[in-house]
Amino acid sequence: MSDLPALLSQPALRLGASAVSLGQMMMLAGLLLIILLGLFSVALIRSSRSRAVAAIEAEMRMGAILQAQAEMQGRMGAMAELFGARQAELTQSLSQRLDAMTGRLGQTMSEQTKSTHESLAKLQERLAVIDTAQNNIQSLAGQVVQLQAILSNKQTRGAFGQSRMEAIVADGLPHGAYEFQATLSNGNRPDCLVRMPNGAPSLVIDAKFPLEAWNAIRAAEGPDAQKLAAQAFRRDVEIHIRDISEKYLISGETQDTAFMFVPSESVFSEIHENFEALVHRAHKARVVIVSPSLLMLSIQVIQAILKDARMREQAHLIQGEVIRLMEDVSRLDERVRKLQGHFGQTAKDIDDILVSTGKITRRGAKIETLELGDETATSGEQANPPSRKEAATQRMADSKTGQLRLMVMDDDAG
Repeated sequence: MSDLPALLSQPALRLGASAVSLGQMMMLAGLLLIILLGLFSVALIRSSRSRAVAAIEAEMRMGAILQAQAEMQGRMGAMAELFGARQAELTQSLSQRLDAMTGRLGQTMSEQTKSTHESLAKLQERLAVIDTAQNNIQSLAGQVVQLQAILSNKQTRGAFGQSRMEAIVADGLPHGAYEFQATLSNGNRPDCLVRMPNGAPSLVIDAKFPLEAWNAIRAAEGPDAQKLAAQAFRRDVEIHIRDISEKYLISGETQDTAFMFVPSESVFSEIHENFEALVHRAHKARVVIVSPSLLMLSIQVIQAILKDARMREQAHLIQGEVIRLMEDVSRLDERVRKLQGHFGQTAKDIDDILVSTGKITRRGAKIETLELGDETATSGEQANPPSRKEAATQRMADSKTGQLRLMVMDDDAG
């Protein structure tokens, strides 16, 4: 027990020069604990009071909240009714618009379906046309192959050129104005012989052409090969021109010029562009190289000449018809002149009739003029009787009363 006071009196903390013992510190701690307990009790009292006030305020706020909730429920009910009505209207409007849109979509889909069917039908028609064209192309390809086979053979190629020449001549000239494979006086037979009018010599057309040499030129590769092929082609054409000039040009029987028919326009143009010497040699030999178009033009000229010749042959018939026509015109002129005389006499008669009607009109106008007089005037007039001439030209018409008289004056005779 004696150690406790000593323990409490021992210094526990020094603050500068002063020292604080353990007992003092414990006293200070107890005092602080009492003060804290007092403050805690005061805080508890205040907290209980504030809680009571808060509870009252909470009850008041709860009442206000309940009242606001009731008002909110009323407003929510009104809004729910309004939203229900608006939702019904919106649903009806949406259903109407959906129906209209569905009808439009159905109409559009039907139109699109109809248009699609029409497009498909047109597409099928075009596909049918394309199929027909493809079949035509295939048949044309087969014909081209056949034509190539024809041109590869010399005899068939000559028949092809001759058939083309014969078609041009037969289309342009009348039957009897030409003859195919006719025999001349020297025994040679040209491909075509055109009969000229008025006893003129016939025109010779030859359809043979050295196409092998021409194909060799087109197939040649390199300058040397092309030069050799060109020389061979030139030689073959010169031989052909010489044969036409020697065999078919007969004085008095055929024309001084003959036609060498080339069945291709491209070959004809190539000859005139690249083989001008051959063209000059043909002119010197009196052989004209013609293409299908030039032959057609020449046939048209010959056709015009034949028409002119036929017109000249029928000239005497035309002249006779013109003479008879002039006789008819002369008779018509004579009859017209007679009719004109009748019309002149008729016009004179009409003028005389107009003169007579004029006199009648003037007399009628005078008749309309009535003179009224009395007995004095009458006795006066009787006192001065008219002369013989006046009596002859004056006629009086007295009325029953003797006061109305009509005087008619005669016009001059005629």
